[in-house]
Amino acid sequence: MHRRQFLQGTAASALALSFPGFSGTFKTQRMGIVVHSYASRWQAKTPSARFPAFANALDLLEHCHQIGAGGVQVTVNGWAEDFAKKMRDAREKMGLYLEGSIGLPRDEGDVARFDGEVRRAREAGAQILRTVTLGTRRYETFRTAPEFEAFRKKSLRSIQLAEPVARKHGVKLAVENHKDWRSGELAAILKPLSSEWVGATIDFGNNLALLEDPTDVVQTLAPYALSTHIKDMAVEPYADGFLLSEVPLGKGILDLPKLVSICRASNPAVTFSLEMITRDPLQIPCLKDDYWATFGDLPGRDLARTLRLVRDKKSPSPLPRVAGLSTDEKVETEEANILACLAYSREALSMV
Repeated sequence: MHRRQFLQGTAASALALSFPGFSGTFKTQRMGIVVHSYASRWQAKTPSARFPAFANALDLLEHCHQIGAGGVQVTVNGWAEDFAKKMRDAREKMGLYLEGSIGLPRDEGDVARFDGEVRRAREAGAQILRTVTLGTRRYETFRTAPEFEAFRKKSLRSIQLAEPVARKHGVKLAVENHKDWRSGELAAILKPLSSEWVGATIDFGNNLALLEDPTDVVQTLAPYALSTHIKDMAVEPYADGFLLSEVPLGKGILDLPKLVSICRASNPAVTFSLEMITRDPLQIPCLKDDYWATFGDLPGRDLARTLRLVRDKKSPSPLPRVAGLSTDEKVETEEANILACLAYSREALSMV
């Protein structure tokens, strides 16, 4: 038996034990949904008659099951023991995977909070917890290199505090590249930890905002891949740099079959969860001085390559925008985008 066949067989057995509906072949692994894909409906205060809000993770799980998704990645803060058990029962009945999204311990005094959330997520059946070290964007948050270096040290300490908790509960912690770390920087944090309990959630599109090629990002982080945020991106120029927008899978500039293949080759059990955020385009002000405050010795060729990409792959139609849409129009567009992505995942990525 070849090594890859052995790894795939081992991973398939593990998934079969964890997910009752799993068939034992990775071609049948359905794409899941990240809670942020439903930004308009998640705990929404403004009601929509046709598309009611999701009050909690159970509502989201049930809806994702109805539309044919394979699982969910959802925030786990605030879960009580009885809610975690309800999530486990529902997940097992539906045959879906569950991944949590969790905040790292801020300091030693926050470890108890983190421990409780990890324990309840594990009780619900989550085996992977996605996390981020920065909830904002690097180029909008830090104005000096020393500020960013202090953030780097604090982030490393938070991950170091989290690792023993994850190990104790048998849950893996997956740090996302969240427009904070370039891929090499995140790999440089993960590698010295040398822990099977800490890896990466690879976001396919985020690091375009940090002037990285998506294929390079995935190749760099694939050895640490535990989960992914699968998405497609479109670009167009603007005065201070370029605009960046999530678009339905297959409608953007990413080579999704290639990126999926790289991840699967590194970790046959890796999950693919859709993060299709329906929103106005993000401004990436890479031609303004402030953008460069934390990038020190970043090669000029990275900027040149990215601007060539924007020029050559400019979206043939205006990037999608939701400003000005009514609540119903916004959530209808959100749902249509997600359904289109699920269809693409089945037809083009063999996630059926």
